Amino acid sequence: MKKNFVLDTNVLIHNPHSIYSFADNNVIIPVIVIEELDEFKTSPDKKGMHAREVLREIDGLIKKGALKKGAKMSNGGTLILSFGPKDVELPDIDARLNDNKILAVAWDLQNKKQDVFFISKDINARIKAEALGIKSADYEKQKVEYSHLYKGWREIEVSKEEINQLYTQDSLEVKGYTLFENEHVFARAKEDPSSSAICRYDSAENALTPIKKEFSAMGIRPLNMEQSFAFDLLLNDDVKLVTLVGQAGTGKTLMAIACGLSMVIDKSSLYERLLVARPIIPLGKDIGYLPGSKEKKLTYWMQPIYDNLEFILKRSVISKIEGVATSELTVDHLMQSDLIEVEALTYIRGRSIPDQFLIVDEAQNLTPHEIKTIVSRAGEGTKIVLTGDPDQIDNPYLDANSNGLSYAVERLKKHKIFGHSFLTKSERSELASLAVDEL
Repeated sequence: MKKNFVLDTNVLIHNPHSIYSFADNNVIIPVIVIEELDEFKTSPDKKGMHAREVLREIDGLIKKGALKKGAKMSNGGTLILSFGPKDVELPDIDARLNDNKILAVAWDLQNKKQDVFFISKDINARIKAEALGIKSADYEKQKVEYSHLYKGWREIEVSKEEINQLYTQDSLEVKGYTLFENEHVFARAKEDPSSSAICRYDSAENALTPIKKEFSAMGIRPLNMEQSFAFDLLLNDDVKLVTLVGQAGTGKTLMAIACGLSMVIDKSSLYERLLVARPIIPLGKDIGYLPGSKEKKLTYWMQPIYDNLEFILKRSVISKIEGVATSELTVDHLMQSDLIEVEALTYIRGRSIPDQFLIVDEAQNLTPHEIKTIVSRAGEGTKIVLTGDPDQIDNPYLDANSNGLSYAVERLKKHKIFGHSFLTKSERSELASLAVDEL
C-alpha cells in the first residue's frame, strides 16, 4: 500500500522540488498550502522565488492529471491536491488556524486508516502532529550529520623516514588511508612527535605533497595550521569552490577577503573583481525599515565586510590606484576602482558571474537549494568561497544538519575542484576565545 505524505508550506519553501522526494508514494498538498504560497509569491526574497517555482511545478503537473484525483509525477509518485475534510474537529486545537488546517488533512487520512506522514520544517507543527497520534518528520533528504561533518584535514602517524621523504622527494605515497580530493594532512612521526609535516593530498598521484611555503595575502598571514590549510585552498587557482566552516573568530571571512583581494590584484588576468555577498537575515528581532538609498541600506547589513576590509587595508601594501597613495587608500577607493563589489545575496540571483572571486559570507543561513542556485551562477573563470558557522543559524527552518553549507561540504568532498577547511581555533582575541569556549 502506498504511503501518504502531507507536506507543510515550509517544506516547499525550503526546497521547491521536494514534491519529488517521496518515491512512488502519494504526495498531498492541502489547498491552504497553495493559498500560503500565493501570499508569498510576490515577495522579492527567497520565499517569493521558491513559492513561484513550486507553483510552476504544480501548474506543469496539472496537465498530467486533475490534482484532486492525482497527477502522476516523473518519479512514479502521485501529487494530490486536498481540500481537506469539512467541519473537522481536532482535539483541543483551533481548526481555524492555517497550520491546523494542514494538520486536519493528515488527521482525516489517518482516521480513514491510511498510512500517513506529516512532513514539516516547523518543530511546533510536528509536536502537535505527534500529540494527535500522526506520524511526523522533518524534511530529511538534504540533511547531513553535522557532528560527523567532513573536516577537510586529518592527522596521521607515519615513520620518521617517511617525514624525511616528504621533505627530500616532495611526495609520499598514501598507504592505509582513504583521502578525499584536496584533503590536508598533518603527518607526525611515531618515533618523534616533534618531527612533522603539513601536506595536501594529490589524487592523481595518490600521494601527499608537503606545503613548504609561507602564505601571505594583503599583509594577512595564517596564525595556526588550520588557517594555513585555508590559505592553501584560497590561493589555489585549480580549486574553484572552497568552503570554510568554523566558530566565531576563526578568521573565515577575513582570510577569504584578504586572499580574494590579493588574487584580484595579483592575478587580474584571472579575476576582474572581488564580489562579496551576504544573505540579509537579522540577528535577533528585526529592527524593521531602514532609511536611505539601496547603498545606504546595504551599509547596515554589510558592515562586517567593511570592518574586515578596513582591517586588511591597515596591514596591506597596495600599489597606487587611480593616483591614490597606499596610505590614503580606503574601501571607497577600492570600490570606485571596481576591484570590490559588496552586494546583498538577493541581488545576485539571476546574474551570470564570470571571472570573479565570489565570497558568500554567512552561508549557513542558506538552504541547499539556495546554495545550488548561487553556485550555478558561476561563469567561466569564477572562484566561489562559502563561509559560515552552522552553530550560529538565524534562519528559523534550518539547523546545523540541514543548512546548505553543511550539505555542500558533504556532497562535494569527492570532487577535484572542491576544497574544505574546518576551523576550530579562535584567533580574534583572548576575550572572543573565552566567549566561544565558555558561553
